[in-house]
Amino acid sequence: MHRLLRSIFVLATVFSLTKIHSQELSISAPKGNQQIDYALSVLSSQLKSTPRNHRSSGEELIVEIQDSSFSEIPPERFRVTHEKGSSKIIASDSRGAMYGVLQYAELLCQNRPANELRSSSNEPTLPFRAIKFNLPFMSYRTGEGLQSNYETCRDLSFWEDFLDMMAANHFNTLTLWSLHPFHYMVRPKNFPEASPWSDTEMEEWRSLWKGIFAMAKERGIETYLVNWNTFVSPEFARAHNIAEWSETWQHYGAKVDDQSDAEHELVIRYTRQVVTQVIDEYPNLTGLGITLGEFMGSMDADQRRTWLDQTFFAGIEDASRKIKFLYRAPLSANKTSSPSTSAENDRKTRAQIESLDNIIDTTYVSFKYNWSHGHSSPDLFMVHGGPLSDAYWNPEPEEANIIWTVRNEDFHVLRWGQPDFIREHLETAVKPYVGGYIVGSEIHIPAFDNTTRSGPHKTWTWQYERQWLLWKCWGRLLYDSTTPDTVFEKELSHRFGSDTGKRLLQAWRLASQTPLRFASFYQGRNDLSLYTEGHVTWDEPVPPEFISIDRLINRPVLDANRYVSIKDWTHGGETTTGTQISPLQLADVLYADARKSMLLVDEIKRTAPSNPTLSAELADIECWYWYAKYFANQIRGGVSLERYRLSGDKSQQQEAVRHLRKASTQWRMLSHTIRRYNHQEIPFYAGVPFSWIDYLPATVKDIETAQRATPYQ
Repeated sequence: MHRLLRSIFVLATVFSLTKIHSQELSISAPKGNQQIDYALSVLSSQLKSTPRNHRSSGEELIVEIQDSSFSEIPPERFRVTHEKGSSKIIASDSRGAMYGVLQYAELLCQNRPANELRSSSNEPTLPFRAIKFNLPFMSYRTGEGLQSNYETCRDLSFWEDFLDMMAANHFNTLTLWSLHPFHYMVRPKNFPEASPWSDTEMEEWRSLWKGIFAMAKERGIETYLVNWNTFVSPEFARAHNIAEWSETWQHYGAKVDDQSDAEHELVIRYTRQVVTQVIDEYPNLTGLGITLGEFMGSMDADQRRTWLDQTFFAGIEDASRKIKFLYRAPLSANKTSSPSTSAENDRKTRAQIESLDNIIDTTYVSFKYNWSHGHSSPDLFMVHGGPLSDAYWNPEPEEANIIWTVRNEDFHVLRWGQPDFIREHLETAVKPYVGGYIVGSEIHIPAFDNTTRSGPHKTWTWQYERQWLLWKCWGRLLYDSTTPDTVFEKELSHRFGSDTGKRLLQAWRLASQTPLRFASFYQGRNDLSLYTEGHVTWDEPVPPEFISIDRLINRPVLDANRYVSIKDWTHGGETTTGTQISPLQLADVLYADARKSMLLVDEIKRTAPSNPTLSAELADIECWYWYAKYFANQIRGGVSLERYRLSGDKSQQQEAVRHLRKASTQWRMLSHTIRRYNHQEIPFYAGVPFSWIDYLPATVKDIETAQRATPYQ
């Protein structure tokens, strides 16, 4: 990574200075630096909108980039000093300076004095802090919930706002995912038939990508394009009658062996060329990425690595510059597209990665933390396909290149914010070989807001703005895991009233434990296995299936350190081991925390200024309250039902029915509360709209299951 390595001089002799005098704030900063110029533009906008009486007369802000040849200064670092009427931000590089100025601007926005900016050193916990953003352009999955984002994602004003959010929250990497993005970016020189666009349309696409990459660079954000292996453009597939899965965007299968050697070679030549061309035509693009799973069925792991050598790595070597690379692993260790892992495959993949130093600047290796449901337990139990060997970090690599991907396939409508979970995750998962995190979703695109009903509560434009607290918690804590709760409390107070922050963050902390506990208790695997806030599971193309009482009883837990399943507990003498709590203890905890969260909500409603947007956020806490009570009573009903089946004790059957009736009433309350500010039907990628009220009959069916149950023979 770039370091400034010159001797220390008086800064004014090294840099040209930008001097700004705006509303009695004097700003001195290095001139001609993209990231600092961007941050100063944000600060300037904030100055224009901040009343003068919130600042002292004659304030001064000085921004310096430290310049040292005597030691390695951590990148992205800044520290702040305060003297009377003056604040100085001293940074290790332009990104660090940008973050310092942005935090200063945040103080102004919140009407707080500059001396509240922490005087201690601000240093990144992790150097790679990324968002996973699946594009609607040849998207990995399809459906109205994804394709409704098409026009929004072609709008540079959306990307400007999204990148502003990333910079403010100190994310420094944007990963863009598509089955095959390349025909949206270039017209292949030797394969013009691959492009569906006129010259005018192609230029519009180029302007979009160049705009995104340029704005990202200005904000200190690196950009990666990540695709899925053997796909080509639909037009190329039709022109040559090959890779027909590319025409339908069918993302999963095993038809590669159906191609002749000549067809296989044609795909290799095409892929190699578009890789080179994209690198050369988009100099602000940081890197590429690959996933060697879907539609590589029938190829073994060695053949997949060979294909990668012949396509991506050959294309990168042909390019005019080095790039960075994101290698997503492990996928399938055998000859299917189904997920699987093996230590041998891990060792071979690491060997391939370590052979790339001469053609690739940096290679990161990404693993899904707890598969597709990272918002569950802070402890690692599985990656994509099963357990992960230590081959990628034993022996320890020279660079910290391991990246944990924390997926969110569990809550897209209901808001979330639990900084303690993130802190515990970092404490548990960050090792010397870990370089960062990727946070985001496969099945949800946070662009077009197709969720919110219109009304005075809707003060935002884009979908990601609903989850502003999630992004703020993840971004700021990935940058600095010691970030205190006051950062989030002050933002909540700024948005909703000066006395709300502390209580509101605590309410969010309690409410946000509910989906984490559910996804830790009910083991999710791939995307389709669990949608927590909807309490459903499904397999394509079957519509979502409610997690019934019997599903809940029989499903293994993810986090066996904390929980034990209903079946294992009731069939195992109702005992726990180690740090486990019983299902009934979990139900009690859910009830207790739900009650505490609603006491806080009631207190905020009584004391906070009237604010429709606050009311919408409080409604989500209320939704988690009803969900927690539903989940708790489903657990209690499941325990009583299984006790009855084991013992024949009719009183346990009656208890099961009683708990499940309460649960059904609580589901009804949940579905009514969600509709208060959201559409009743939410477009979803599964091809059918999703509605909570539609699953009320399933809760009644649980009651009937208990009523009709008979003891085990």
